Amino acid sequence: MHDPRPVEKVLFERALLENRRQFFGRAARSLMSGLGLASLASLLDGDRALAALGGGTSRAGGLAGIPHFAPKAKRVIYLFMSGAPSQIDLWDHKPKLHDLFDTDLPESIRMGQRLTTMTSGQARFPIAPSKFAFSPAGSNGLMVSELLPMTSRIVDELCVIRSMHTEAINHDPAITFMHTGTQQPGRPSFGSWLSYGLGSETAELPAFVVLHSSWTGRQEDQALFNRLWGSGFLPASHQGVALRSSGDPVLYLNDPPGIDRDLRRAMLDGVAELNRRTAERIGDPETLARIEQYEMAFRMQSSVPELTDLSGEDEATFELYGPEARKPGTFSANCLLARRLVERGVRVVQLYIRGWDNHSDLPRDLANSARDIDHGCHGLVLDLKRRGMLDDTLVVWGGEFGRTAYCQGTLTKENYGRDHHPRAWTMWMAGGGVKAGHVHGETDDFSYNVVRDPVHVHDLNATILHQLGIDHERLTYRFQGRDFRLTDVHGRVVPELLA
Repeated sequence: MHDPRPVEKVLFERALLENRRQFFGRAARSLMSGLGLASLASLLDGDRALAALGGGTSRAGGLAGIPHFAPKAKRVIYLFMSGAPSQIDLWDHKPKLHDLFDTDLPESIRMGQRLTTMTSGQARFPIAPSKFAFSPAGSNGLMVSELLPMTSRIVDELCVIRSMHTEAINHDPAITFMHTGTQQPGRPSFGSWLSYGLGSETAELPAFVVLHSSWTGRQEDQALFNRLWGSGFLPASHQGVALRSSGDPVLYLNDPPGIDRDLRRAMLDGVAELNRRTAERIGDPETLARIEQYEMAFRMQSSVPELTDLSGEDEATFELYGPEARKPGTFSANCLLARRLVERGVRVVQLYIRGWDNHSDLPRDLANSARDIDHGCHGLVLDLKRRGMLDDTLVVWGGEFGRTAYCQGTLTKENYGRDHHPRAWTMWMAGGGVKAGHVHGETDDFSYNVVRDPVHVHDLNATILHQLGIDHERLTYRFQGRDFRLTDVHGRVVPELLA
């Protein structure tokens, strides 16, 4: 039937009824035969896809023009101590606190700074000096806690930052801030930004891999959500791939009975063709990401079993990482696995261990946590160094904030707890062009306020990106009409940390 309305009105009403997906799909279809299919060449497996698109040189992702300048580091291993290690008991020696045991934290030190609800109701804020002994280590005499005997042997390789600070005072927003540059969920993670900008050095493994470690510290601990290694508004292909410590490292890694490799390859080719047609028709970038994920899974069926088989490592290597390295899922075993991952071209390894949330019984639980990680940190740094990889591999160690000098709960000479403290804490880096054997920043006598050379979370991320050859202000992604970046609208490179 003929529509009596003017053509202009019909077209106007049709435009009003068109949904967002249809609009962008229609716009994208004009690009799919060019840019879309060109990007598909980097997604599909090697020469087959390249031949179908007219040949060319294979690359494992990344943006043109990045790195922006010559990098010092090619890859990152980020050792994240979830729950916030106590800097006063590990790295920030404050001997004067012993004379102030059980006296109140001076108001001139706290200066009205906010408290968590866990200690805001306390009648007092009694000083709790560390019960652990410190001794000088390395050529610069850095004071290190007795809880880290193995790590103390590698302090000449470390760049220790005693002046970290953040705005977040509770675990989830603080951990989210460390990983994404904002306290609100939904932004891309640190590893996803690097995957997006730099891609991977291999097509056989993901650019960004996540490892979770077992722990013996405090068992009632903050959960870790997969959005911490998620890609946010970046393409889904840049999210971290978490390897499991028991069973198959990746679910469905093995083909089911009756399915051989040739049949699996043929199945994937058929699915990829259907997805390619869908991508051409509606212009949905998630379809391209789905193709990439299928192809990566196929390649990982060959690469991952060899990767996770540690039987070829020699005795000298296991001695570096300690006896726990033979037990899958421990921090030491994951440090060894992290070395194997970056050795095979993985760009970013995010290694988590929980148990550091010491609100009570800190002497017991912190000792267990330190024991969990001490040998692994030592082994990782020395193993990378002896293989000639430390120079271009950046290792980062730390948590989401620090711990208070005052006690949470009941204080005794032998037992105490510490609350969250965002104003000052300690992290360290090694390799990747940072200044070895260097101590940066200083806190007051209570490890409460930074008094020299502060380093904000955004500054740390800007500096890490700089070592990878990235100008943090230029690695951006346009989303909802705005250019986003890891450091938001903040951050500065800290040159004093660099060799």
